[in-house]
Amino acid sequence: MRQVVEFTGPNQVRLVPEEAQPLRPGMIRVRTWYSGISAGTELTAYRGTNPYLTKTWDPVRRLFVDGEPTFAYPVAGWGYEEVGEVVEVADDVTTYAVGQLVAGIWGHRSEAVIDAAAPIHRPLPAGVDPKHGIFARPGAIALNAVLAADVRLGETVAVFGQGVIGLLATQLAALSGGTVIAVDAIEGRLELALRLGATDTVNALHPAGAGDEIRKRTDGGTDSAIELSGSYRALHEAVRSVQVEGKVAAAGFYQGDGVGLRLGEEFHHNRVQLVASQISGTPIPLGRRWDQPRLVRTFLDQVATGRLDVAPLISHVVDATEVADAFALLDERPAEALQVVLRFPAARQLEGETR
Repeated sequence: MRQVVEFTGPNQVRLVPEEAQPLRPGMIRVRTWYSGISAGTELTAYRGTNPYLTKTWDPVRRLFVDGEPTFAYPVAGWGYEEVGEVVEVADDVTTYAVGQLVAGIWGHRSEAVIDAAAPIHRPLPAGVDPKHGIFARPGAIALNAVLAADVRLGETVAVFGQGVIGLLATQLAALSGGTVIAVDAIEGRLELALRLGATDTVNALHPAGAGDEIRKRTDGGTDSAIELSGSYRALHEAVRSVQVEGKVAAAGFYQGDGVGLRLGEEFHHNRVQLVASQISGTPIPLGRRWDQPRLVRTFLDQVATGRLDVAPLISHVVDATEVADAFALLDERPAEALQVVLRFPAARQLEGETR
């Protein structure tokens, strides 16, 4: 029986049956092995705070406007961290073969029919653990943020938020030659950041503010900062942390009004550059040399060669039937979890065969 994860309302999520889709020209059928839960974007759907659930997104004007919500509960098929096995290929497809593993975006569902030519899907490189393939999209998001912050050899960068994407950004910034100061309110995540390449850490709850403390330790501020927690207060501290004319890449998914972000203070007086980093586009100064496929390819290549270590980020692997408990864990007890991975029957059967 094919199944898909469905949000039925705020704080309500379940696994429900789903009909099989026909295989059309140019498509492949993928049977899902693993699907990672995003503790950022997906929690906004779980909590009901995502703007798509309250406003209309006008794709032509690129504005959120009042009106009927773009999405309304129940919402099925959210998710962007999937790995699965190709089980059927359309006659006109030559880029995939049955039995091949693919990392891509088709939502938390046991089976999907996807476009073989879509740039959001990619064959999993040889030697990469299938569970690690779920990081393809989060890794692209993290790399995009590091590129947006323009991290260079010999420069110092503060990475605010050491969740999954923040820890990936910490590693990528270090690989780029940056000296990384990791910021988070959860001590366990700061300890992991040090293991993965950060040279120093600052608790986000520091009495003077993380920005003030970072400026003291760096003799006037970092060259850049990357904010990935989605907290306006953290974004404000990121602005405070950089030196005059420093750069801040705002890569978190911010919700509601900007409480705690005071642009009339350090942002204004220090002429801080604030740039948005969002995965639908790469940094403008890079031009056409970088796009989403290159982000994914570059990230997965680093995983395949062992330069990036993603194994410590997986805290839980649970059967997809436990999806309600998985979301409750991420929502209510974030200190106990990092990357939670849903395991679908195809992977469970394979694991049983290999034991």
